[in-house]
Amino acid sequence: MQHKYTNNLIHETSPYLLQHAHNPVNWYAWNDETLALAKKENKLMLISVGYAACHWCHVMEHESFENDSVAKIMNDNFINIKIDREERPDIDQIYMTAVQLMTKSGGWPLNCVTLPDGRPFWGGTYFPKEEWTSTLTQIATLYKKDPAKVISYAENLTEGIQQAELVSYNSDEAKFTKSELETTVKNWSSYFDKDLGGMNSAPKFPMPNNYHFLLRYAEQTQDKNLKAYVHTTLEKMAFGGIFDQVGGGFARYSTDKKWHIPHFEKMLYDNAQLVSLYSDAYLISKNDLYKETVYRTLEFIEREMTNPEGGFYSSLDADSLNEDGELEEGAFYVWTEKELKEILKKDFDLFSKYYNVNDFGLWEHNKYNFIRTQNDNKFSKENNIDIQLLRSKVTTWQHTLLKERAKKNRPRLDDKTLSSWNALMLKGYIDAYRVFNDDNFLKIALKNANFLKEKQRRNDGGLNHNYKNGRSTINGYLEDYALVIEAYISLYEITLDQNWLTISQELTDYCYTHFYDKELQMFYFTSDEDQNLITRKMEINDNVIPASNSVLAKSLFKLGHYFENKIYTATSKQMLNNIKKDMEAYGSGYANWLQLYADFCTDFYEIAVVGKNAKEKIKELNQQYIPNKLIAGSLNKSDEPLLQYRYQENETLIYICIDGACKLPVASSKKALTQLKIDIK
Repeated sequence: MQHKYTNNLIHETSPYLLQHAHNPVNWYAWNDETLALAKKENKLMLISVGYAACHWCHVMEHESFENDSVAKIMNDNFINIKIDREERPDIDQIYMTAVQLMTKSGGWPLNCVTLPDGRPFWGGTYFPKEEWTSTLTQIATLYKKDPAKVISYAENLTEGIQQAELVSYNSDEAKFTKSELETTVKNWSSYFDKDLGGMNSAPKFPMPNNYHFLLRYAEQTQDKNLKAYVHTTLEKMAFGGIFDQVGGGFARYSTDKKWHIPHFEKMLYDNAQLVSLYSDAYLISKNDLYKETVYRTLEFIEREMTNPEGGFYSSLDADSLNEDGELEEGAFYVWTEKELKEILKKDFDLFSKYYNVNDFGLWEHNKYNFIRTQNDNKFSKENNIDIQLLRSKVTTWQHTLLKERAKKNRPRLDDKTLSSWNALMLKGYIDAYRVFNDDNFLKIALKNANFLKEKQRRNDGGLNHNYKNGRSTINGYLEDYALVIEAYISLYEITLDQNWLTISQELTDYCYTHFYDKELQMFYFTSDEDQNLITRKMEINDNVIPASNSVLAKSLFKLGHYFENKIYTATSKQMLNNIKKDMEAYGSGYANWLQLYADFCTDFYEIAVVGKNAKEKIKELNQQYIPNKLIAGSLNKSDEPLLQYRYQENETLIYICIDGACKLPVASSKKALTQLKIDIK
């Protein structure tokens, strides 16, 4: 195909950057050559950040970046840099902070104008074409006429970025109490939507780490109201339009308060964490809806998001081509009543009741998004249909519509593979295996774990962030290390393969060498080997993905137990102590930190299982929800601290310990479980 324009992005591998390779805008990638060019020509840099599945990124591209007259203004006055935020979260983090300081809000596309040295002075998110061109023209004029004014503002803003979200060392004694945890949850609960689940606002994001902590806290405190709220949230999400009722998997968020109409992009990181969440929720409740949600989500991942090497792709776009050949949000997922009647024939009436093909499920333009409101037992009674027949019909409907949907134009796939997001999905498969004992889940987990080890780990012991077209690139960020370490520890706990625990320790020590701040006892997001940006940030707040520092702090807590390493334990405790003062007022932003906080408030169990039947015993133990534990085990003699001197030939024994002090070993998992309690003291 002949293209009128081709710019420097044609040499990139990111699907998002390649989408812009034929814009008339003379886009550059972020690299040393581009930064040098801006300084050489003394040109302002226009930095535009987005990602492949971003709907409003596509809208702005179509309105502005594909327009010749807009491109001329941009090319004449700026060095234009396009960034895939998923490839370069370090750059996104800095310029997002800048825009939030300037506008009090943020999002994508993220657009920032900077001095030739990268210091920002203006920014925002999506702009309509007229506003975009007008603003850029004014900025270019101002810089030519009064550069000192622009430089002064950039200096002040850069100082603000450097001060934003700064962590200070907390020299107070580290005390973690149940009452502080109670206060945090109480303050947080004022934002709950107790009727519809989630937060009491729109749009609604799944926020898996929020509900994973609240699920745990509700169970450990036996708080009936909190339990009801969490399960309402999980049921409404699984029934709602945010869940793909035909093909499985969750969209990124719901645009409304009822979880009805999603923003249709599907992200790997959401689905990964939701698999872990629903697996644990099933372990507690034995709710079949949760099991079905896990299985159908993993079917989607296996079918649409897995590469032949065992890596996982990043996302599916919200937009796809409609019948008129135009990109339209949700076109792949929604249906007209006419289509459904033709496909389902005599089953349409029952189907429309089950999935609310009515005013309740209406999206727009006479198109419907499927939403459930009842579990199968209730629906079968109200509609006088045998439960087994209903379930058979539902399965048939799903398969039929999935086959029909395959004839539509598919959403664009972002087929890059990110180490951090893959580690989240790896842990999702591990958690699903732990709960459901499905060997297919373990097989896929091991393939992915080996993919990360063989393709993304370098000879120097470090990790790369990105993998595409057989090439491993971009020096890893703390999120890559933290999430891979966490996943590998979990893999060790179900396989007892010491190799995964050893690699976790090696990656942890690499973090101390290249990411650690000795004064704060926290970890930077970027390695000391990375290019210097205008500041070096630490990721502290748990967001849709937990903060890399909170993930690593939790793993240091566990590794301190596994290896009797006091430095790991002390670092974990100090990290939590440093951010403790901010948690009470904003629990949602520290949900993963609160998991660690709960570990310090609880008897934390080291469960050591030694003997030839260790794996079977661990499977039995894992059928009980025990959030405050780690598992160590071996089939033979082992010199590992938690296993040393515990092997007895012809026996498999279970040791329940707290900080090395153990109860008498038992051979029965039932007896071992009686030695445990999960409640918070």
